[in-house]
Amino acid sequence: MNNSKSIITIKEYGRINICLKKLIESRNISRNYLAKAANTRFEVIDKWYNDNVEKLDLDVLARICYVLDCSPDEIIKYNRESK
Repeated sequence: MNNSKSIITIKEYGRINICLKKLIESRNISRNYLAKAANTRFEVIDKWYNDNVEKLDLDVLARICYVLDCSPDEIIKYNRESK
């Protein structure tokens, strides 16, 4: 039996990054265009563009992929290091 009294263990799991900025710039389109074409608010696209997404909305991701003709792995990247 483990007698350790610590209940919480903190581990670094890495970070998920949203790489929409590079993709949009390579397609030479604006965030405003993408928001309209994906039928979502500019503020939502702006958060994705600035890698400031707290929770992934898979419907938004699907619409972005449809408009940009790309796959989710071109937008979402996993980095083992959190920094």
